[in-house]
Amino acid sequence: MDIDRLKRIIREKVIPLDTPISLAERRAEMERVSFRVAEDITVEQVTAGERPAEWLRAPGINPKRAVMYLHGGGYVMGSLNTHRSLGGEISRAANAAVLMVDYRLAPEAPFPAAVDDACAAFEWLLGQGFHAENLAISGDSAGGGLTAACLVALRDKQVALPRAAVCISPWSDLSCSNSSYQTRADADPMVTFNGLHEMVQQYVQGQDVEHPHISPNFADLSSLPPLLIHVGNDEVLLDDSVELHDKAQAAGVDSTLEIWDDMIHVWHAFHPMLAEGKQGIVRIGEFLQSHWDTN
Repeated sequence: MDIDRLKRIIREKVIPLDTPISLAERRAEMERVSFRVAEDITVEQVTAGERPAEWLRAPGINPKRAVMYLHGGGYVMGSLNTHRSLGGEISRAANAAVLMVDYRLAPEAPFPAAVDDACAAFEWLLGQGFHAENLAISGDSAGGGLTAACLVALRDKQVALPRAAVCISPWSDLSCSNSSYQTRADADPMVTFNGLHEMVQQYVQGQDVEHPHISPNFADLSSLPPLLIHVGNDEVLLDDSVELHDKAQAAGVDSTLEIWDDMIHVWHAFHPMLAEGKQGIVRIGEFLQSHWDTN
C-alpha cells in the first residue's frame, strides 16, 4: 500500500483526534485499530518495577540485549496490546528482546506517574542482570517524549544509562507551541492541536508544561546516550523532533535526526501494510545494533 492510500483510509475510517468522544471511547478506538503480533514472536508476561509488562522475543535474538519500549497514546491511552505488533518487529530488527511497559495513564495517574514507572522498569532491567551497555530505550509519540524524559530522569538519579535510545515521532514539547502545528495541519491525517491540548490537560493537571520531565525539549540534555529520532515530514509534531535533535546536539549528544518524506505519525506502526513502516523498523534495528556492536 502506498502512503497516499493509507492517509485516505485513516481519514475515512479512524475517528479524528479532536472528535468530542469520551476517553473510554477513545481508548477503545485505539485498541480497535491495533495490529496483531506476528505468530513467531513469543510473548511473556512479567512485572517490571511493579507494573505489568511483556517480554517480546523474535526467534534467535541475542539474550544479553534488550530494548525497553514505551508506547504512545498521549499519556492517556495505549496499552501492551496496541503496540505489541510494533514491539515484536523491533525485537526482530534489533536482534534483542523488547520489554513493553504498561506505565500508568492519565487522568487517573497524572505526571509524574509515567516517568516514575518508566524509570522503575529500567532499573528493574538492570536488576535482572542486564548491563547498561547492552540496553536501549525506545518509544513512539508520547512514549517517544517519555523516552527522552526517562533518560533525563535516570541521569539525574545517577542511574547507569542505556547504550542508545530511539524516539519515534516524539511528543517532546507539551506546550504545543511549535509552528508545525499550523504548517502541517492539513497534511497530518492523525494528530491535531486540539486533540493534543486536551491530553495535556489530563496529563499535566496544572503543573508546568515546561518541566524537563514533562517536556524534555526544555531539559538539560547533556550526557545522554546516542539518539535516533524518526519523524515524518507530514506530522504536526515535526518541529518537536527538530527541536529535540538541535538541543541534544547543542548539549554534546550524538543525535541523528531522520525526517522521512510524506510519512505520518508513527508510520512504523503500519508495517503490515506500508513498506516504509518496515523500512523504518529495519533502520531502528541497524542503529541499535551498530551502537551495541561498538561495545
